[in-house]
Amino acid sequence: MKLSQVKQALNNLETISFKLPNGELVPNHFHVTEVGKITKHFIDCGGTVRKEEVVNFQLWNANDYDHRLHPEKLLNIIELSENVLGIEDLEIEVEYQADTIGKFGLDFDETHFLLTSKQTDCLAKDQCGIPAAKPKLELSKISSKNTCAPGSGCC
Repeated sequence: MKLSQVKQALNNLETISFKLPNGELVPNHFHVTEVGKITKHFIDCGGTVRKEEVVNFQLWNANDYDHRLHPEKLLNIIELSENVLGIEDLEIEVEYQADTIGKFGLDFDETHFLLTSKQTDCLAKDQCGIPAAKPKLELSKISSKNTCAPGSGCC
Protein backbone atom coordinates (compact mmCIF):
# COMPACT_ATOMS: atom_id res chain seq x y z
CA MET A 1 0.00 0.00 0.00
CA LYS A 2 1.39 3.39 -0.97
CA LEU A 3 1.32 6.53 1.14
CA SER A 4 -1.24 8.20 -1.15
CA GLN A 5 -3.61 5.25 -0.59
CA VAL A 6 -3.26 5.59 3.19
CA LYS A 7 -4.07 9.30 2.98
CA GLN A 8 -7.11 8.59 0.81
CA ALA A 9 -8.36 5.94 3.26
CA LEU A 10 -7.83 8.26 6.24
CA ASN A 11 -10.00 10.91 4.56
CA ASN A 12 -12.92 8.47 4.64
CA LEU A 13 -12.53 7.16 8.21
CA GLU A 14 -13.91 8.32 11.54
CA THR A 15 -11.56 6.06 13.54
CA ILE A 16 -8.30 4.27 12.81
CA SER A 17 -7.72 0.60 13.50
CA PHE A 18 -4.93 -1.78 12.61
CA LYS A 19 -5.44 -5.54 12.39
CA LEU A 20 -2.60 -8.00 12.87
CA PRO A 21 -2.13 -10.98 10.52
CA ASN A 22 -3.64 -13.28 13.17
CA GLY A 23 -6.88 -11.23 13.11
CA GLU A 24 -6.34 -9.46 16.45
CA LEU A 25 -6.69 -5.70 16.53
CA VAL A 26 -3.87 -3.49 17.73
CA PRO A 27 -5.22 -1.94 20.96
CA ASN A 28 -7.10 1.24 20.09
CA HIS A 29 -4.93 3.35 22.40
CA PHE A 30 -1.91 2.91 20.08
CA HIS A 31 0.18 5.85 18.94
CA VAL A 32 2.02 6.37 15.68
CA THR A 33 5.34 7.40 17.22
CA GLU A 34 7.27 7.77 13.97
CA VAL A 35 6.65 8.47 10.31
CA GLY A 36 9.82 8.38 8.27
CA LYS A 37 11.60 7.27 5.16
CA ILE A 38 13.89 4.26 5.40
CA THR A 39 16.52 3.68 2.74
CA LYS A 40 18.16 0.29 2.47
CA HIS A 41 21.27 0.27 0.28
CA PHE A 42 22.66 -3.25 -0.01
CA ILE A 43 24.31 -5.88 -2.15
CA ASP A 44 22.56 -9.19 -2.73
CA CYS A 45 24.24 -12.59 -2.67
CA GLY A 46 24.67 -12.43 -6.46
CA GLY A 47 26.68 -9.20 -6.26
CA THR A 48 23.96 -6.80 -7.47
CA VAL A 49 23.84 -3.47 -5.65
CA ARG A 50 20.28 -2.53 -4.74
CA LYS A 51 18.45 0.32 -3.08
CA GLU A 52 14.97 0.14 -1.54
CA GLU A 53 13.00 2.97 0.04
CA VAL A 54 9.83 2.74 2.11
CA VAL A 55 7.75 5.02 4.27
CA ASN A 56 7.84 3.71 7.81
CA PHE A 57 5.11 3.97 10.45
CA GLN A 58 5.97 2.87 13.96
CA LEU A 59 3.01 1.83 16.12
CA TRP A 60 3.35 1.82 19.88
CA ASN A 61 0.98 0.85 22.66
CA ALA A 62 0.97 3.45 25.38
CA ASN A 63 -0.55 3.30 28.82
CA ASP A 64 -2.47 6.39 27.78
CA TYR A 65 -6.00 5.01 27.50
CA ASP A 66 -7.67 8.44 27.31
CA HIS A 67 -6.30 9.55 23.95
CA ARG A 68 -6.95 8.02 20.58
CA LEU A 69 -5.23 8.85 17.32
CA HIS A 70 -7.83 10.30 14.96
CA PRO A 71 -7.54 10.16 11.16
CA GLU A 72 -7.08 13.92 10.78
CA LYS A 73 -4.20 13.89 13.31
CA LEU A 74 -2.40 11.10 11.44
CA LEU A 75 -2.97 12.96 8.16
CA ASN A 76 -1.33 16.04 9.71
CA ILE A 77 1.66 13.96 10.84
CA ILE A 78 1.99 12.43 7.35
CA GLU A 79 1.78 15.83 5.63
CA LEU A 80 4.39 17.27 8.01
CA SER A 81 6.72 14.35 7.27
CA GLU A 82 6.21 14.82 3.52
CA ASN A 83 7.10 18.50 3.78
CA VAL A 84 9.96 18.33 6.28
CA LEU A 85 11.55 15.01 5.25
CA GLY A 86 10.70 15.10 1.53
CA ILE A 87 8.84 11.81 1.72
CA GLU A 88 7.49 10.62 -1.63
CA ASP A 89 4.59 8.30 -2.47
CA LEU A 90 6.33 5.08 -1.46
CA GLU A 91 5.17 1.70 -0.15
CA ILE A 92 4.41 1.59 3.58
CA GLU A 93 6.20 -0.61 6.08
CA VAL A 94 4.84 -0.76 9.62
CA GLU A 95 6.86 -1.55 12.73
CA TYR A 96 4.95 -2.96 15.67
CA GLN A 97 6.18 -4.36 18.97
CA ALA A 98 5.53 -8.05 19.53
CA ASP A 99 8.16 -10.33 21.08
CA THR A 100 10.57 -8.17 19.12
CA ILE A 101 9.97 -5.38 16.62
CA GLY A 102 7.94 -6.85 13.77
CA LYS A 103 7.94 -5.41 10.26
CA PHE A 104 4.74 -5.63 8.29
CA GLY A 105 3.36 -4.59 4.94
CA LEU A 106 0.11 -2.64 4.89
CA ASP A 107 -3.24 -3.17 3.20
CA PHE A 108 -6.76 -1.83 3.76
CA ASP A 109 -10.14 -3.59 3.79
CA GLU A 110 -12.34 -0.46 3.80
CA THR A 111 -12.59 -0.67 7.63
CA HIS A 112 -9.20 -1.65 9.07
CA PHE A 113 -5.62 -1.15 8.05
CA LEU A 114 -4.25 -4.68 7.75
CA LEU A 115 -0.72 -5.47 8.88
CA THR A 116 0.44 -8.06 6.38
CA SER A 117 3.20 -10.61 6.87
CA LYS A 118 6.49 -10.01 5.10
CA GLN A 119 8.90 -12.73 4.03
CA THR A 120 12.60 -12.80 3.29
CA ASP A 121 13.68 -13.89 -0.17
CA CYS A 122 16.81 -14.49 -2.20
CA LEU A 123 16.98 -11.80 -4.88
CA ALA A 124 19.63 -13.62 -6.91
CA LYS A 125 18.30 -17.17 -7.16
CA ASP A 126 19.86 -17.56 -10.61
CA GLN A 127 23.28 -16.72 -9.13
CA CYS A 128 22.94 -19.02 -6.10
CA GLY A 129 21.99 -22.19 -7.96
CA ILE A 130 18.56 -22.34 -6.37
CA PRO A 131 16.36 -24.38 -8.73
CA ALA A 132 13.14 -22.91 -10.01
CA ALA A 133 10.04 -24.18 -8.24
CA LYS A 134 8.63 -27.31 -9.80
CA PRO A 135 5.06 -26.96 -10.99
CA LYS A 136 2.55 -28.64 -8.72
CA LEU A 137 0.41 -31.22 -10.46
CA GLU A 138 -2.92 -32.59 -9.37
CA LEU A 139 -3.05 -36.35 -9.80
CA SER A 140 -6.69 -36.16 -10.87
CA LYS A 141 -5.71 -34.04 -13.88
CA ILE A 142 -2.94 -36.29 -15.13
CA SER A 143 -3.95 -38.23 -18.22
CA SER A 144 -4.41 -41.95 -17.74
CA LYS A 145 -3.18 -42.69 -21.27
CA ASN A 146 0.10 -44.57 -21.54
CA THR A 147 0.04 -45.60 -17.92
CA CYS A 148 0.75 -48.99 -16.53
CA ALA A 149 -2.14 -51.22 -15.55
CA PRO A 150 -1.76 -53.48 -12.54
CA GLY A 151 -0.33 -56.83 -13.58
CA SER A 152 0.70 -55.57 -17.07
CA GLY A 153 4.40 -55.97 -16.34
CA CYS A 154 5.27 -52.43 -17.47
CA CYS A 155 6.63 -51.35 -14.08
